[in-house]
Order: sequence, then C-alpha cells, then structure tokens
Amino acid sequence: MGKVAVGATVVCTAAVCAVAVLVVRRRMQSSGKWGRVLAILKAFEEDCATPISKLRQVADAMTVEMHAGLASDGGSKLKMLISYVDNLPSGDEKGLFYALDLGGTNFRVMRVLLGGKQDRVVKQEFEEVSIPPHLMTGGSDELYNFIAEALAKFVATEGEDFHLPEGRQRELGFTFSFPVKQTSLSSGTLIKWTKGFSIEEAVGQDVVGALNKAMERVGLDMRIAALVNDTVGTLAGGRYYNPDVAAAVILGTGTNAAYVERAQSIPKWHGLLPKSGEMVINMEWGNFRSSHLPLTEFDHTLDFESLNPGEQILEKIISGMYLGEILRRVLLKMAEEAAFFGDTVPSKLRIPFIIRTPHMSAMHNDTSSDLKIVASKMKDILEVPSTSLKMRKVVMSLCNIIATRGARLSAAGIYGILKKLGRDTAKDEEMQKSVIAMDGGLFEHYTQFSECMESSLKELLGDEASGSIEVIHSNDGSGIGAALLAASHSQYLEVEDS
Repeated sequence: MGKVAVGATVVCTAAVCAVAVLVVRRRMQSSGKWGRVLAILKAFEEDCATPISKLRQVADAMTVEMHAGLASDGGSKLKMLISYVDNLPSGDEKGLFYALDLGGTNFRVMRVLLGGKQDRVVKQEFEEVSIPPHLMTGGSDELYNFIAEALAKFVATEGEDFHLPEGRQRELGFTFSFPVKQTSLSSGTLIKWTKGFSIEEAVGQDVVGALNKAMERVGLDMRIAALVNDTVGTLAGGRYYNPDVAAAVILGTGTNAAYVERAQSIPKWHGLLPKSGEMVINMEWGNFRSSHLPLTEFDHTLDFESLNPGEQILEKIISGMYLGEILRRVLLKMAEEAAFFGDTVPSKLRIPFIIRTPHMSAMHNDTSSDLKIVASKMKDILEVPSTSLKMRKVVMSLCNIIATRGARLSAAGIYGILKKLGRDTAKDEEMQKSVIAMDGGLFEHYTQFSECMESSLKELLGDEASGSIEVIHSNDGSGIGAALLAASHSQYLEVEDS
C-alpha cells in the first residue's frame, strides 16, 4: 500500500512538474511575444519622432518648395496654383449672392443676403442635394443639367427677404473641389475626376462653361462670378470676418492650404499686376514630400498600395482619411508577429480602412481608468471580445504617436507658410497680426490633434512671435466663402463705388 502511495506521489509530482514546465514555457513565450509587441511599438515611435529640429527642416523644405512652385509650373511637388482671386471680401459687400458647392456625392446650393460692415450676413439659406449614382458615371450634360435644375428650383423659392434690385443678374460663386486648371477667376478646365466620379467627356472641359450651358437650357439667368476651390473659399470666409487672415488650412478627410501672396513674388504670373497687389495661391500642399518627413514602413506600404503611389505623401501621414488606416497596419503587424490578439489574427483587422479616424479619436480621448472606450471599439470594429488593460494601453500609445506626428507636421507646414511671408519672427516695430483660418472635421473634432498642432506651432514660433499669430476655426468657410467671392468680384462693384 505504501509503495502504491509513493508511486502515485511520484507520478503526481512528475505531472505537476510537467505542468509547471509548460506554464513557465508558455509564460516565457508569452513574455517573448509581449517583448516583440513592445519592440514594434518602440521602433514605430522612433520612426515617427518629430523633434523641433526635424520640424524646422520640414518647414524650411516647405518654404523652398513654395518658392520653386511659384517660379514655374511643374517646378515643385507643390502646384502653387494661381487662383485669380485678387480681391478678398472686406466686409463692405452688400446684396444677394448665391453659392454652389460641388465636392462629392452631395452638392449644396446656398443664398446669402449681405448687409455691409454693420449687418454682415443678414440671412442665409441652403439646401443639400444628393447626386444619383448613375449621373456620376454618365454623360456630362446629364450631370450639369441635374445641378442646374436643382439650382433653378432653389432660386424659385427665393422669399421677399432676398431682394434683387431691378435689372440685376443673380451672381454665383462656384466651389468645385476637383482638380482644375484655372484659366481665369471664372473659368477652369477639369484635370481629372476623383471621389467616385468618372465622366470621361468632361475631362478637359471648362467646368464653368458646362454649367453655364446647362443653366441656359433650364432657363436660369445667373452669372458665375468666381470658380474657387474649397480651401480658397475658407480663406475668403475667414477674411470676411477678420482682415488679418493670411492663410487657410483644411484638415479633414484630405488636407490643403491657401494663402495670400504678394503678386510681385510670383515669377510665373505673366499678367498685369492686380490693383490690390495680392493674389491668393492654392498650394495643394497634400502633395508635399521631403526626405525630412518621418516616414515608417507602414507609410511606405500604404502609399505603394494606394490608388496614387508616390503622390499626396504629406496628406497620407496627416489627414483624416489615413490616420486610422496607419493604426490598423501597425496593429496587424503586432497581431501577425507577436500574437497581440491571441493565436489567431482577427479577420476584420485585415480589412483596409476598417478603423476610421473618428474611431481613433474616440479611443485617444478615452479618460477612463480602465480605457473602456478602447475596449468597446476593439470589440465593435475588430470583433475582439476581450482585451487586457496593457493591450489597451498599447492601442492608446499608437493613437498618440500617429496623431502627434500628424499634428506636429501640420504645424511645421503652417510655420513654413509664415516663413515664406516673413511673419515667423518678432520684429522691433509692432508686429502685424497673422490669423490662420482652419476648417475640416479632423481639426474640429479631434481635440488632441488640434491642441497638439497649436502648441507645436507656438513651440516653433517662440513666445514673442507666437503672440502675433492666431489660429481660428472658420466653420463652413468654403460654402459661404464662394458667395462672398462672388460679392467681392461682382460685375456691379464699380456701379456701387461710383
């Protein structure tokens, strides 16, 4: 009996030892895998680093590219497009003006009644119209007819409050957010469609001419006074309320910047110098690239697999379209190489763009001690039923690294514009105030991003110079901006001035 008991004890002890060895081995494997997670995180953080010295290099490169783009077409990664807007709104504008904003699957029609410096925008009304999918890939006339008909219907609902003086033609500002080669303030040819549109015959057409013909076909008498891009519209909207607005930046799904340049500083401008001595430049800064940009392996693969490899590099690391996707790619590497989510990689994690920037913003904004929001987003988006707190902390760190890099590079871009304008340093005399009008969902809704951008800009400028620079949110600047540009370039201005 004793021998059996001893034998059983020995067997049990051996079994316990085997289990213990297995547990230790698993722990070692687990700690090895966790070590790999932390190594990926550390390498990513180092590759995304934006010390102040790096930001100054990026800003200097931006300024150099701006000079090159102003000197000649094709001379720079920055297109530095001449907008032909040489007369920004001042606040004195009066009367009824319309705007049409076409930039995606919806378009917006708007009317505003302006009352001069004292009353500003007396009244405004707008309507949003969805474009049927078949018109996005059909014929050019069909699309423009649809837009003209919607505009005519909207004009027909004009109330008595919106009074148009006898004998005057209605005037419209047209925001067209597709790549256009502008040939004058109110004409430009379509370079290519984006955002799901594909109407081959419209490429190379004057978009204003096409809309004019459609308005004639539906019997609508309206003059298109200005063709503008949304960033230029934001600049106009900002300047209307604040004469110190010098530039506009959109940080949304995509990103762009426009600013007011001295006309004599544009070597490629061969026309007469405008009376104002100024010209608004549409930078198309999303296409900026430089060896100084901190790019990671994830940025390189994202770019390679994109629809436009080698283009829009700045946009791909700072804009709302891509931030969540960068996060997904890093998590996928952690899942594949370090079993971050367990032995199997969540199938949803393999779907490109499944993590959107608003998801990332919500996680980054999680202030709960156990990071509840991070856990719920992982569950809802990736169908990961449970995560440990240390896993959630890694996700939070990744959000912070990606957003910080994007925000600090945005600040470097703005600093580059201020350098180009000579407004980056404190002068002995009273410094001119410079206001940057911002718009876009990323700036508006991702608090950590916008706060980091503003603090980084202050860091670049220094205490003294940053006192004269202000960043403001110009909400819906592009919509009302087009109507304001129609007003500041109205055919009736001379009549009113005389």
